[in-house]
Amino acid sequence: MKRLFEIDLKDYKDTDCVFRRPSARAIILKDNKIALVYSNKEKYYKFPGGGIQDEEDKTEALIREVREEVGMNVIPESIREFGSVLRRQKSDNTENTIFEQENYYYFCDVSNQIENQQLDDYEKEAEFVLKIVDIATAIKVNSEYKSDNFFDEIMIKRELRVLQLIEQSV
Repeated sequence: MKRLFEIDLKDYKDTDCVFRRPSARAIILKDNKIALVYSNKEKYYKFPGGGIQDEEDKTEALIREVREEVGMNVIPESIREFGSVLRRQKSDNTENTIFEQENYYYFCDVSNQIENQQLDDYEKEAEFVLKIVDIATAIKVNSEYKSDNFFDEIMIKRELRVLQLIEQSV
């Protein structure tokens, strides 16, 4: 998969250990709109998706995460690569650790049936909901996003850049 861009804050020591957390993220376009996760609490948009578990391949993780976060069922044969984004920065949880996340973005289609979300505790706390919005709306909201949590702010800057790339390509 081609690399779209990198975010490397270089705010860590080269001697720090590396914690890798690869993820798969869905780009779901419908009628000139995009399906995204919206945080009612934090007021940002993110792509449905999340961490790839040890035994999973990227597309299995994509299908599972989309179903859990937004209740949509990905049509497996519709999955197409868009690109990846590498994020590296000092961990916000563990001292002397680099957080490294390769985010794999895929275009995909979903069935019309929407099921209940199956959110993790932190996702419930962030009040994640499915929103289908104009890409320009998501770009505007994310470009204005500010947070006391610098780690989240970097995540939203990543999502903003990917949204801008998608807007240019459609």
